[in-house]
Amino acid sequence: MLPVITSNFIDVTPSIREYVSSRFEKIERMQVPMISPHVYINKEGDNYVVEASVRIPFGKLFAVAEHENLFAAINSLEQKLERQMIRHIHRPDSRRHVSVKGAASNSSYV
Repeated sequence: MLPVITSNFIDVTPSIREYVSSRFEKIERMQVPMISPHVYINKEGDNYVVEASVRIPFGKLFAVAEHENLFAAINSLEQKLERQMIRHIHRPDSRRHVSVKGAASNSSYV
């Protein structure tokens, strides 16, 4: 799904739109459906601030990246979203409180 890209301070050129779309394609390969991805590009001083919010089933991803170069900020944003997506995918595997039945009865404490 193509993300909606908005900006109040710079014009969103086709090259920026294509670059953001290519970064989101990498996240889409994780086979988690993205619902309404939105990217907001802002400029604060000398730095570009790129924010993204993506709704996914049973959650929402949000990331902010800041850098002097716009394309470096987009790369950083993609890496942050990718880490959050991996964490979301592996959340059921990371049970920290696995109960073991019969563990107390098998112990030989006197």
